[in-house]
Amino acid sequence: MLRREFLAFLGGTAATWPLVARAQPAIPVVGFALSSSAAVLRTALAGFEDGLKDSGYIAGQNVAIEYRFADGQFERFPGFISDFMKRKVAVLVTSSAGVPIAKKLTSDPNHIHHG
Repeated sequence: MLRREFLAFLGGTAATWPLVARAQPAIPVVGFALSSSAAVLRTALAGFEDGLKDSGYIAGQNVAIEYRFADGQFERFPGFISDFMKRKVAVLVTSSAGVPIAKKLTSDPNHIHHG
């Protein structure tokens, strides 16, 4: 995947929310909550991982990447995002359908789990 396509993929997803206020795990975790399926996004996600490698981050070695795919079932987003918050991900990336949910859950102190 070309770097332009990779950047276009990221531009098509919602902004990320670093959850830096909480303690981070030894290896940072990037959590993806996506509206589509793994099959549809396979090339774009491979490009993301290649971009991380170019920056010195290797999945499974010095960064963990966890994916949740809604397969068009948007009601799955609250569970995905709550799970990522419990896991204390370093960065949360979501497609546009997850933005309002992520914003609500990450700004509501009743939903933030301290460890």
